[in-house]
Amino acid sequence: MRVAVLGCGGMGRVHAGAYAEMPGVELVGVCDLYPGAAENVGAIYGVPAFASYEELLDRVKPEAVSITLPSELHKEYAIRTAEAGVHVISEKPIALTLEDAQAVIDSCERNGVQLFVGHVVRFFPEYVQMKEKIASGQLGRVGTANLRRIGGHPGEAKPWFKDESKSGGVIVDLMIHDIDFVRWALGEVKSVYCTRRVDDHVDYALVTLVFESGAVANVEAYWGYPGPFRTAAEFAGSKGLIRGDSGKTSSLQVYKEVQAEDGEKKVAVPSSPGVNSPFYLELQHFIECIRDGKEPRVTAWDAYKALEIANAARLSAETGEAVILSNQGRASNQ
Repeated sequence: MRVAVLGCGGMGRVHAGAYAEMPGVELVGVCDLYPGAAENVGAIYGVPAFASYEELLDRVKPEAVSITLPSELHKEYAIRTAEAGVHVISEKPIALTLEDAQAVIDSCERNGVQLFVGHVVRFFPEYVQMKEKIASGQLGRVGTANLRRIGGHPGEAKPWFKDESKSGGVIVDLMIHDIDFVRWALGEVKSVYCTRRVDDHVDYALVTLVFESGAVANVEAYWGYPGPFRTAAEFAGSKGLIRGDSGKTSSLQVYKEVQAEDGEKKVAVPSSPGVNSPFYLELQHFIECIRDGKEPRVTAWDAYKALEIANAARLSAETGEAVILSNQGRASNQ
């Protein structure tokens, strides 16, 4: 399968590296508005580099494109990709507003292409194990959950992260990982309440989710944390408890900061100690779904709902009131 990567920052390099190693996949080109960025990645993997997306589509004719651009550009380029008849593999979030998310989904359906959104936590082995334990009933009826994801402020490396109109802030960019995971584990969310603090150096949010099952989850996200990147998750049920903390169990998760040779700051990219990274497993799964026509682990509806909950949290922080969700929308499953 011929695959290209649009966006040659940190995540673009991760996607390009995964495709370059993946059996049955050919990385056919990379593209970035900044020619130097594309040329660097192209040189590493021996593929053509482009500064024009139209030229990439015309010259190398990919069957699928990974969109690893800043979040504000996801909608525009997902639709342009779909209109070219090319399958869309987009980093999260699917878009920044529900209206834009629906437009992406509608465009992909209208043009007969598949849409995949990179909620990669569903592919981290330790989180998969948690999901399996909960689904098996070993914990009994889950009553409470606590999830945490904290690290340095990516806006120190990439200023666009500090512009909420471009990134969605810590809730849409970082917390959305745990929002998607806890919904995958516990089902639909009924209400959302959020407290938040934002300044030039800190973006902190604490969100309480009440599920239709009656379970309650507290989800915490923090940009500006002075220590290393950390994640934690705990689910307590009537028969037991399961817990993971990357800061206490070194074999559970490993995080490393991507450093440029010139010492320039880079955004930290999470990793796991398995043979294949969760990003590789995710992209390989998406490619298999294109080939076999099977439903992906992360559907378009999942990506839509994660964004809906994240934006409800932002609204709650602004109003000081809980937001009630209807769990009805136009987005369709794939």
